[in-house]
Amino acid sequence: MPSDGAVVADSEAPKSALSRRHIGLGAMIAVGIAVVASGAAFGGDRAKAKAVATLASKPLVPPPELVAPSAVAPPACPPEMVLVEGDYCTDVRQDCNKWLDEETLPFARCAEYSHRSRCVGKRVAMRFCIDRREYTRPGEKLPQNQASFDIASKTCSSLGKRICTDNEWNFACEGEDMLPYPYGYERKPVCNQDQTDLFEKNPHMQVLADLREPADARPECKSPFGVENMTGNMDEPVAREGFENNAPFRNALKGGWWMPARNRCRPATTAHDDYFKDIQIGVRCCEGAPPG
Repeated sequence: MPSDGAVVADSEAPKSALSRRHIGLGAMIAVGIAVVASGAAFGGDRAKAKAVATLASKPLVPPPELVAPSAVAPPACPPEMVLVEGDYCTDVRQDCNKWLDEETLPFARCAEYSHRSRCVGKRVAMRFCIDRREYTRPGEKLPQNQASFDIASKTCSSLGKRICTDNEWNFACEGEDMLPYPYGYERKPVCNQDQTDLFEKNPHMQVLADLREPADARPECKSPFGVENMTGNMDEPVAREGFENNAPFRNALKGGWWMPARNRCRPATTAHDDYFKDIQIGVRCCEGAPPG
């Protein structure tokens, strides 16, 4: 008679076989359900199902390797400066349609110019940086004044820059369209100019009143390149090209100050020597720009 252990073993064998059949049947049912579900998903269309099967049989292609974007080029100019780039005209003709003063006067003001300046010189490619605003010493509210050409040159040098040339200054003011005023063809009250109460009330001597404004006070007094206060507020010394060896008369004063004067891009005062300074003379610097 079989032992108790044999009986137990015989009774487990049918159960194991049955379990295996159940597992196999369950797997077949699961596959069938998946096939039905996929057929339903594709609308029962065998062609679509075949296409899906073909696509699934193809080897997976990894996505292209991500390439890091190239480093952004550093700005051409320091944040307090503006890039000036383009073709500068060496000689310009501008016709005034309406004068505010007698046109023969040395400081005659034009109310409106013809809206077409003519280049009668040569076009010269230029690229450089220029101060966006007149230089203001750290901690002060008003731009530096009492600056001669000599003082302005030393100030710019101490900042790691240089004095602008007259042609650079012209181009930064007028742009490629050769505007007579930095803001256009018509004279507008957007710059610190045309002040009439010019002198202090001093019975003993005539002294200019200090009518400077902060360098950022007139955002609309702006050139095509975005340079501010190029006319009015302060006269700005520049180096006259062709006069580098003509000391002590290497300079010109550009832009005009707060008095009723021309206050245009092209005119310059050249009567003073390199050491002349006064209350209305300020500083603006330039520097070379890296190749574009």
